[in-house]
Amino acid sequence: MIDSPRAIRSPRTGSVRGRSGLYHDQPVGKRGNSTMKQMLGLRCTLCGAEYEVHQVQYVCPHHGDDGILDVVYDYDEVARQISPHQLRDNPTASIWRYLPFLPVDPDMVRILASDSSLGSVGWTPLYPAPRLATALGLRHLWVKDDGRQPTASFKDRASAIAVVKTRELGYPVVTTASTGNAAAALAGLCAAVSQPNVIFVPRTAPPAKIAQLLVYGATVLLVDGTYDDAFELCLRAAPEFGWYNRNTAYNPYMTEGKKTAAYEICEQLGWQAPDRIFVPVGDGCIIGGMHKGLRDLLAVGWIDRLPKLMGVQAAGSSPLVDAWERGLEGWQMEPVKAHSVADSIVAGLPRDRVKALRAVRDTGGAFVRVSDEEIIAAIPALAQGCGVFAEPAAAAAYAGLVKAVAQGWVGADERVVVLATGSGLKDVSTAMRSVGQPAIVAPDLEEVRRAMSAMGVA
Repeated sequence: MIDSPRAIRSPRTGSVRGRSGLYHDQPVGKRGNSTMKQMLGLRCTLCGAEYEVHQVQYVCPHHGDDGILDVVYDYDEVARQISPHQLRDNPTASIWRYLPFLPVDPDMVRILASDSSLGSVGWTPLYPAPRLATALGLRHLWVKDDGRQPTASFKDRASAIAVVKTRELGYPVVTTASTGNAAAALAGLCAAVSQPNVIFVPRTAPPAKIAQLLVYGATVLLVDGTYDDAFELCLRAAPEFGWYNRNTAYNPYMTEGKKTAAYEICEQLGWQAPDRIFVPVGDGCIIGGMHKGLRDLLAVGWIDRLPKLMGVQAAGSSPLVDAWERGLEGWQMEPVKAHSVADSIVAGLPRDRVKALRAVRDTGGAFVRVSDEEIIAAIPALAQGCGVFAEPAAAAAYAGLVKAVAQGWVGADERVVVLATGSGLKDVSTAMRSVGQPAIVAPDLEEVRRAMSAMGVA
């Protein structure tokens, strides 16, 4: 039924599957489990073909690796299991407070999250930023700080789902390709529950991110090539060695972890959806996840409209901005040679480009292109304006807001959220470029006085 380079055995059922993960017989799985009865199946984002939950593992077989799937829910069933009123009394301060919206076995979550950092993923702070707002001529601005996750990036949300699914499905090893953050997230959460993992990362990734992987005990393979090279190698290796593939824009369940940030933002704003959310974009997985989460909330009636999603890309890696400006669809896009100081959002051909373009178009949002200089300037601006220390990719979201305000796209009364996706400690060298070196003084008060005068400090 599919053209696969090598078929292997399903770890749970013995059914044969290829690289796409399509099962040729009907395995026994969680589909009949009443704790997951809100899941209806999987739908291809390209052709609309629908599959039972355990009929296909990763992508639609009609489109190979590009056939990204979306999880389909019975929202009436979801609404029977959860409500805003119930959440008010729920002490769970993590993504697991939204379990009925998630495609995981609650029993497995309780086992893994009860006494590990897996139980602390999500529910990051949403800070009001009045000084930044005033400087931009806005009245309402918040910054969502996902640098406060266990491994200091947004990617913990998807990796938490990956770890649970790995155990649910009985895989011995989980793998991913990453420019650093997704890899660190997976390695850290795997370490928390003693789950073996293999990481493919380009050798150009920042040393701080590689150090995280090694400290967490991951098996790390530095790929002498680009992120796209690492991704392709990971896709080939997973079926060859029988590993569970965590890669976003390939594994349909990773979007489900990322969408939880949309739930949190709306709940933290009293279920009053903001007008715009600025999101840094590389592969397009985060903005696609935000769109999915917002559509979930609209479907159950918890919000009354979709915020405009504003995708921000670095100028040296902005194929989605170009596609949006030219009116192209995802399948019409061609790869570009991508580069930027914001390594976490560098992608020559975004893997989740179809979802990313739909997220912006469906919500009436826009894509914004910012230079590396604007990204670097945004790091201290964000830190000094609201106390959030962001890595370059995360600071790009704020740089995008600055650019959008300058272009007249944002009204003064709009309620705006900036999604900061990772800690500045991920890339200290670029942070230092943004502020320069500190003064060096001898242990003498006159030296202090001269230094203060030279810096223009009273």
